[in-house]
Amino acid sequence: MARLLAALDAAGGATRVVGGAVRDGLLGLPVADVDFATRLRPDTVIAALEAAGLRAVPTGLAHGTVTAVAGGHGYQVTTLREDVETDGRWARVAFTNDWRADAARRDFTVNALYADPLTGEVEDWFGGVADLEARVVRFIGDPLTRIAEDHLRILRFFRFSGRYADTLDPAGLAACAARAKDLMTLSRERVRDELLKILSAPAPAAIVTAMHEHGILSAILPEATNVARLAALQATEAGAGAEPAAIRRLAALCREDPALASALAARLRLSNSERARLIAILTPGPAPADPRALAYRIGAEAAIDRLLLTDDPRAADWLPRLRAWRPPRLPVSGRDLIALGLPPGPAVSRGLAEVEACWIAAGFPTDRALVMTLARQTLGLQ
Repeated sequence: MARLLAALDAAGGATRVVGGAVRDGLLGLPVADVDFATRLRPDTVIAALEAAGLRAVPTGLAHGTVTAVAGGHGYQVTTLREDVETDGRWARVAFTNDWRADAARRDFTVNALYADPLTGEVEDWFGGVADLEARVVRFIGDPLTRIAEDHLRILRFFRFSGRYADTLDPAGLAACAARAKDLMTLSRERVRDELLKILSAPAPAAIVTAMHEHGILSAILPEATNVARLAALQATEAGAGAEPAAIRRLAALCREDPALASALAARLRLSNSERARLIAILTPGPAPADPRALAYRIGAEAAIDRLLLTDDPRAADWLPRLRAWRPPRLPVSGRDLIALGLPPGPAVSRGLAEVEACWIAAGFPTDRALVMTLARQTLGLQ
């Protein structure tokens, strides 16, 4: 870190820590990423990093961002800038030496905080420190103007409020409600990222309810027809000691329908694993007496999701057991069934399925002789 700060002339005042690292540091929260704002132009940043023997990755030169790699960690270094042109989805920027101008283009007061990386002294032009103390998230300047610059700020308002505010700022909430339809112009990827971050918060039910009541949720997630279910799931998760899971909470908002889950996953461009998990959760089916049977069929992760979503009283007891459980393999094969007298062909596949169902119902016995006896009894073979 010392070599990085020296390369960026932190001692000379050219570079400061900005945004989340300052905000979370003031709150005493863990700091995951450290970003820097600098008066140095991107080409100067790259040259200075390379001269110091550090790797420089031109992450987003059009917006002044270079990723510096030091000590195995990546640090975003962004030249001070101000907006020249915006249309709600993208911005054309010009570089500047004015710290306040750079702060003025940011979204919320709590994100427009800059700190000297050597002394820790904080620069705050818009009352962000006071808003942190008051537990409120406020737009910088006129909320409608800030939303017009970048429509994603509607979702960011709810995400940051869910984590850092006790109540929703009335002016910000009114502006978000007034411009909710602007969200339809955003890319699916940007909406997905913000939505999953909102749902990943420790307790998002109140925020999601507010989004529903003010027309925000329907603009991005018309499938959300069961907002109250999220609050119930949140309580069940807390009682069972379960970690938050955005996909599980997304499923809680929707009705059980695998076709709906598949369509939603495609629209939000979820990953293959997220898509499979969502479909597994939203495919209706009876709760088996042994939750391992469900885990065997849809996977332990999705089985935990189903236990929590159905408020199954066994959830707290079964969660650690399912996490540690590794599905066994059926100890008999199609060749074994043929040896027992089953004719080769489709009958073998059907027979294996029947034996497997009985094996699962019996609690997954691992003794091969016992399972062979079970197969004979199931298929009526001697």
